[in-house]
Amino acid sequence: MMKKGTLAVHNIRVLFWADLFGSVKFIQPVLALFYFSRGLDEALILWVMFCWSFGVLVGEVPTSMLADRYGAKRAFLLGSVFSIISHAMLLGADEPWLFFMSNFLSGFAASCFSGADEALIYESLKASNEEHLMDRAMGIIQSAQFVVTVAALVIGALVAKDLTNEQFNLLIVLGIVFQCVRLALVFLVKNPPGHGAYRGQPLSQVKEGMLAIRQAPQVLWMFLNVTLVFIPTTAIFENFSDKLLYDAGLPVSFIGVVLGSLAVFSFVVSRSIGWLTTRFSRIGLMHATGALGVLALVIVALDGDRFLSLCGAMVALRFVRAVRYPVYSQLSNDLIPSHVRATTISLLSIVDSLCDMLIFSSVGALATMGFSYLFLASAAVALIGCLMPIRSVSPQEKRQ
Repeated sequence: MMKKGTLAVHNIRVLFWADLFGSVKFIQPVLALFYFSRGLDEALILWVMFCWSFGVLVGEVPTSMLADRYGAKRAFLLGSVFSIISHAMLLGADEPWLFFMSNFLSGFAASCFSGADEALIYESLKASNEEHLMDRAMGIIQSAQFVVTVAALVIGALVAKDLTNEQFNLLIVLGIVFQCVRLALVFLVKNPPGHGAYRGQPLSQVKEGMLAIRQAPQVLWMFLNVTLVFIPTTAIFENFSDKLLYDAGLPVSFIGVVLGSLAVFSFVVSRSIGWLTTRFSRIGLMHATGALGVLALVIVALDGDRFLSLCGAMVALRFVRAVRYPVYSQLSNDLIPSHVRATTISLLSIVDSLCDMLIFSSVGALATMGFSYLFLASAAVALIGCLMPIRSVSPQEKRQ
């Protein structure tokens, strides 16, 4: 149980609401259908995802250095502005390059939060000697993605029931409004004492982040375990989930109901991270959820045209998504030095972006051959991730 009235409680609450409004995308339940209606095919959609990852890659180091030097708050403000711009670009997007640019800016915006949010929360918890509660804190913040998302998914699918251009544009405008609310909320973030005080040379800042990874290589292995499972189970699957449900015979107006129900399930799981980690080892949870992700993708590939099989796989994948990141966040942050925490996490995120681009470009050709080939390849990638070694961290290894 966290202490009341602390800096950590304040920042967790602010980031919960900021993440809640920032993650609301009314276009999400019909995103793949929106792309197809604007002339994109499966391969081009994967290239759109590639551009998002490239935007993250470009932004990771400079935005994390901004957070370590001047505090996470400034990075959040920059990211919120770029997110609004990227959403606005979709209103007139009717050529592939416009979708590519929009997603590049969206990825850059995401990089402003990547690393900086974990660093802010961990340092806030350290101020009250509660850093051992990092996984619970990240579970609470992560759950924000599933709260209003429920209503957004239902509303989005109902509004876009006829899949017309006017309906799509209305959903995009609603999304922009919520992005503006997030921009207002991040002004309330408070930087912890000493956070954002790094004043060394920029090159030294990056070198120190690389040194932290080299001195604790298990952080890199854990990260690869997480990201190689996350990319196929979430990044790829979520972008085609509405199309899979539609192909399985579900009416468009009901897609939001199914996705909203899954969001409720994800919220409950995210809020239960503390309960799970007190009863099961974090390492055991990582291995179990990795194997579950592989199995679910195989089911989608072989029996995804059956509605019940698809729904069962989607429940499993939502559980995997909700559990793995908070647990990893606790394990990794215990090993990363405070003064370059955001930079180090973002250096790892660069690896994630490179993996994204490699995997998206590799499976792009398979996407034109059908979903079965796409998701079998995705399951193979997730299996490789599961084989990456992961081990617990002793108290002596924790970085102060």
